[in-house]
Amino acid sequence: FGGGSGMVMKVEPIVKAVESVWGEKEEKPLVILTSPGGEEFDQEKAIDFSKKHKDIVIICGRYEGIDERVKEVLLDLGYEVQELSIGSYILTGGELPAMVIADAVSRHIPGVLGKEESLEEKSGSYPVYTRPEILEYKNKEYQTPEVLMSGDHKKIEEWRRINSKFT
Repeated sequence: FGGGSGMVMKVEPIVKAVESVWGEKEEKPLVILTSPGGEEFDQEKAIDFSKKHKDIVIICGRYEGIDERVKEVLLDLGYEVQELSIGSYILTGGELPAMVIADAVSRHIPGVLGKEESLEEKSGSYPVYTRPEILEYKNKEYQTPEVLMSGDHKKIEEWRRINSKFT
């Protein structure tokens, strides 16, 4: 209704798809609607979702978007529904935001990454280096920080904390 440049995804197929899987189950999943107008998804939400929700359904907008009543119907059926955006820009569809959300949440589920130390929050997103110690490229030398080759784990940990891009 109201015109516009694209199609709108209908309520019934979306709600019926969700209900066909979770219908009468007591524990309902979190339902995320990807939307450029949604609340911005961030690391805090990723961690929170991974701890609080056993199941998450992500419904991707496409074309002009999803009929607003999808949210209303799902809320009335007892689902927790959140509209989320991955940034202040608009994409051609919600598939990429869905993948971003799924990846960011799943990496916080124990065992997904293999080692807990793999989490950025644990390691810190600090600069990393490979061999050689001194890289020569186009007559210029690029040095690996000496502290990283010192073997002094306490100093290395402090250097990583100071140089972390993430806190």
